[in-house]
Amino acid sequence: MAEWNDFNNQLIAEFRANSGVVGGQFAGTPLLILATTGAKSGQSRLAPLAFDRDGETFVIIASKGGAPTNPDWFHNIKANPEVTVEVGTENFQALASEATGSERDRLFDQVVAKMPGFGEYQRNTTRLISVVTLTRIA
Repeated sequence: MAEWNDFNNQLIAEFRANSGVVGGQFAGTPLLILATTGAKSGQSRLAPLAFDRDGETFVIIASKGGAPTNPDWFHNIKANPEVTVEVGTENFQALASEATGSERDRLFDQVVAKMPGFGEYQRNTTRLISVVTLTRIA
């Protein structure tokens, strides 16, 4: 877990130092930083995540690399759906919600068409990987 936190912290630092652009394995991948409120701790938690857009809505995938469980940030948004999103140099408040049914499938397929790794993650797990939309709060 400590290694994963170190990796994420380095990625967040690079993101912030370069106006949302990173290199390495995520070069060319659109990234955002999702700030959630911990479901149990109530503390702010940061997660760098690949995203896609669906009109004005941001779409993120709760893949956890195809693990059998959802990522911590997913549990946080279920408990506390108001989040902060950093994209490039912009910060804004958003409402996170889980897409379901045909909407989930449409958005997941849209993301996989651009980032096929998410399809591989789905094939590596028995759980249906959740899709989350982030809608800007005016």
